[in-house]
Amino acid sequence: MIEHRNFYINGAWVAPAKPRDHDVINPSTEEVCAVISLGDHADTDAAVAAANAAFPAWAATDPAKRADYVKGILAQYEARAEEMAQAISLEMGAPIDLARRSQAPCLPEHLNDFLNAFDQVEWIRPLGDHAPGAMIAMEPIGVVGLITPWNWPMNQVTLKVIPALLAGCTVVLKPSEEAPLSSLLFAEFIHDAGVPAGVFNLVNGDGMGVGSQLSRHEDVQMISFTGSTRAGKAISLAAAETLKRVTLELGGKGANVIFADADDKAVKRGVLSCMNNSGQSCNAPTRMLVERSIYDQAVETAAEVAQNIAVGPASEEGRHIGPVVNRKQWDQIQKMIQVGIDEGARLVAGGPGLPEGMNRGFYVRPTVFADVSNQMRIAREEIFGPVLSIIPFEDEEDAIKIANDTPYGLTNYVQSQDGAKRNRMALALRAGMIEMNGKSRGDGAPFGGVKMSGRAREGGIWGIEEFLEVKSISDWAAE
Repeated sequence: MIEHRNFYINGAWVAPAKPRDHDVINPSTEEVCAVISLGDHADTDAAVAAANAAFPAWAATDPAKRADYVKGILAQYEARAEEMAQAISLEMGAPIDLARRSQAPCLPEHLNDFLNAFDQVEWIRPLGDHAPGAMIAMEPIGVVGLITPWNWPMNQVTLKVIPALLAGCTVVLKPSEEAPLSSLLFAEFIHDAGVPAGVFNLVNGDGMGVGSQLSRHEDVQMISFTGSTRAGKAISLAAAETLKRVTLELGGKGANVIFADADDKAVKRGVLSCMNNSGQSCNAPTRMLVERSIYDQAVETAAEVAQNIAVGPASEEGRHIGPVVNRKQWDQIQKMIQVGIDEGARLVAGGPGLPEGMNRGFYVRPTVFADVSNQMRIAREEIFGPVLSIIPFEDEEDAIKIANDTPYGLTNYVQSQDGAKRNRMALALRAGMIEMNGKSRGDGAPFGGVKMSGRAREGGIWGIEEFLEVKSISDWAAE
């Protein structure tokens, strides 16, 4: 069993001020796989003080030098990529092949995107020809508190820490206490890359403790949070006391609109995307909207695909889904599956309880509901598990109405061979991201939503700019 109670503060691993043990549970076995300590006020204050002291020198460091440090972090990852994949698989239940193929590689993918975007930052530029001597300067905001989730741990850590460091900010990271092992390893990468003391700090803790302390701290100039909408609201309220910048990447209830002219693999692609990572992705396409003329066939296909998805331990190789992260999450998913049944949705795959042959571990049966009304709870609430709701629609106008009738607005999806229709849909759907026909949005594209999904924009040049302040200057002397 792993024991890692220390925090990374001011360039060193230090013991907690008041040790408070927290068990990290392996969701595949329900057994304790690690013990960490949860931080106290004194730990948070020490980390913020270290970041505050390091900020002036780090902000003044040549941007090219900051980029060199980030390249050093990438070199550390490349030497220890398998360790990272194993840590993620153990702590949150991603099957090891998924951890190697998708979870751990988020670090180099985002890091390289940020380095490419970094060259585009104009640190000081003229306002315009109409205003001689007027300049715009981009400056780091200061000490930032970063609060990350357990479902895609390296994805979110990288999307926050790397642009903050490149921007010239100093950092206090509070990773999820459910999945801290990958972040502790990431801190080793930071240290071994030679990043100056105090620039990056890590304190483990829970949301009510370290999370709230960072949100309220007067020396923290910005909070960047990824997690539930409920927690995002609490952070916004806490941060309002000090008027700090807050960026939130929250939940979603993505609509996947499948028209009759969609390609033959659209339904299968949608089901697999919904079930990927055991349904624990905020951008998952959990509402499948299907044009009425192909609805019955789509339901049949979706049920067949879901029934053929294997469920198994995270440690086993293969293309299966693993457990969800913990007992609380499992219980909530089971509750929502029962809600769907009670609401009158037609269960065509999966259902409540553990998969056949399993009596331990937080495993969920890949579940599909048909004949769902968009007013049902299973269509309106984020379940965060492998549960898909299928809803019929009549025409393009009806699809837009249903898709937009949600408090969320993270990612919506469109499947059609009609280019003009796709373009109309992309502009009509209320979401921060639109993905069509299974095509990637592109390296360095911003990730973030609207409405109750928060309004962060992470990734690429937008992700770096979130950590920068705009300063307006007059009568700049020409060199």
